[in-house]
Amino acid sequence: MLEFIIGALSPLNLLLALLGVAAGTIIGSIPGLTATMAVAVLVPLTFTMSADSALILMGAIYTGAIYGGAYAAILLNTPGTPSAIATTFDGYPMAKRGDGDLAVSVACISSVIGGLVGALALLFLAPPLAEAALAFGPVEYFWLAVFGLSLIAALSTGDFLKGVIGACFGLLLAMIGISETSAEVRFTFGSNVLLGGVETVSALIGLYCIPVLIDLVATPDRHLSAPEQTRGFRLPEAFGLLLKNKINVMRSSVIGTMVGALPGAGGSIAGLVAYSEARRTNKGKPPYGEGNPGGIIATESANNATVGGGFIPTLVLGIPGTPPDAVILGALLVQGVRTGPSLFADGANIVYTFIFGLLLATVLMLPVGLMIGRFAYGAIVRAPKAALVPIVAFMTVIGTFAIRNSLSDIAIMIVLGIVGWVAGKRGFSVSPIVLGLILGRIAEQGFVQSWTIGDAIGNLWGQFFGRPLSMAIIALTLLTFFYPFLPRLKQLVSKSTVTPADERERASKPAILRDLLGLLIAGGIALLALQQSAGLNPEAAVFPRTIAMAMAVIVCLALLRLVVTRHVTEFAVEGSWVRMTALPLVMLGAVFLFPLLGFGPTAVLLGLVLTVVAQHDRFSLKNWAILLLSVTAVIVACTLLFSEVLSVPLP
Repeated sequence: MLEFIIGALSPLNLLLALLGVAAGTIIGSIPGLTATMAVAVLVPLTFTMSADSALILMGAIYTGAIYGGAYAAILLNTPGTPSAIATTFDGYPMAKRGDGDLAVSVACISSVIGGLVGALALLFLAPPLAEAALAFGPVEYFWLAVFGLSLIAALSTGDFLKGVIGACFGLLLAMIGISETSAEVRFTFGSNVLLGGVETVSALIGLYCIPVLIDLVATPDRHLSAPEQTRGFRLPEAFGLLLKNKINVMRSSVIGTMVGALPGAGGSIAGLVAYSEARRTNKGKPPYGEGNPGGIIATESANNATVGGGFIPTLVLGIPGTPPDAVILGALLVQGVRTGPSLFADGANIVYTFIFGLLLATVLMLPVGLMIGRFAYGAIVRAPKAALVPIVAFMTVIGTFAIRNSLSDIAIMIVLGIVGWVAGKRGFSVSPIVLGLILGRIAEQGFVQSWTIGDAIGNLWGQFFGRPLSMAIIALTLLTFFYPFLPRLKQLVSKSTVTPADERERASKPAILRDLLGLLIAGGIALLALQQSAGLNPEAAVFPRTIAMAMAVIVCLALLRLVVTRHVTEFAVEGSWVRMTALPLVMLGAVFLFPLLGFGPTAVLLGLVLTVVAQHDRFSLKNWAILLLSVTAVIVACTLLFSEVLSVPLP
């Protein structure tokens, strides 16, 4: 082993690990640029390297990109990568109350610990974990997706029924396009634009980031509270929180490693499962979802543990554990390396040098991540809103375009952002919608395959409920789902004083009418999905029809509750309607101008107009010139970065 450690510590591999972590962290922090894209863009650099050095560079980029997604999640409420979804739940509330620097440090240390656990599992436990991963069949993947959806009860912002309706809507969004189980076209309404479905990352950007931008331009208030004095990295506090959450971080790292070893699962599911378990066992304050550092610790340790976990089936079985692993596997094939059970014996010098290099890259992520995180936090806290809004809006646009080189994806992202903002104000939390969108395809594929197998063997019930592993996941799902309701159940059992529903503050008539309209629209969507499913073949129709029927039933229950209790969950709209309306309209206008004026000029025009929309105070001519030139310079620099360095074919 000593020779492999020495090989990993060679000057070249040290430099590659350092540069890979830095590049991956920066790329992952930009909304729209996923870990998969970070690895794919930089793969050509590895073709002239030795196989072990190439693996170290790609592994470093991968692990850095997974961590980098936490910056945008914490500071902008926008997951930079899908694996950072659950980081937004507590990271952004921490940043809003002035603890963004602490949140970034906690995320960095948690990511390092999770990455080390995953890499050590790859070093010592690869063959047995790979065999265990093969025990997961379609029905286990289905129940794993349902387990992730059990978070709805915790993320519904006080209105459980609306949370379930939102999750059903997200599941239906995931069904748009060509069915993966039957190749039949669904819910496109004759539009070629929707044939490719709703791209997950662009939808995440829209649902999370656009509502934040709309609220930002509405009022002159600052985005984040600036601390009165410089507090550095706050490492003593961060390490103290990690020590307090030692069981949480180790449990989440193990969950991330195991989920990462499941082919196709990925960091988003690992983060959600770990967050769910951490929330279920939490006894401290504040509650999860309101700025508890334990939520960041659980998510970041789990998603970085998937890096090492994902390499287990990739190297041992030749089956990619996560999407970036598929890109890395392709690069290995170009290098002439054949993965499989014999690789650890025949190619020991490559595999073990890479594993120690991955451990090295994970350790290097601590200083690199803290430095970049400190810069990102300082820049966003100090930036005037009139500069922050246009630059972030531009990054959402170019990041969305870079995923599939599609202007249509930008339009869908903006429209979903408007839907997310309206839904949020009506009490429909965005997080359940995102859960449904992320887990929809996995749930449908597992459900349909399990249904087909159960029907073929004549034991449908046994297929879904007769396998020991499935029963364990179902038990955890039920425990996680009902856990948020335990305090209420205890009150009912002990006959404590509970405020009856009819004694709550009754909503005004306009509020009831607004809620009624929102629920009727949700019901209309469910009925439309049922009508569209009628003409599909059974395989393509069974899952969306089931979801649509469930959504219709929940809407009826919500309507009944509204009539009986007259209780409404909604959030006030504050600020200028003109500015709030102008932001998405200007962004949509830019989509139509891109083919006419070109990407660069349109992007600059978009930035300048949004600068005016976001600026509330009166400026002198000199200050206006500095502000507009600064926004233009950043947009031009980022455009050149995407077109010349990342080779994104901008229109």
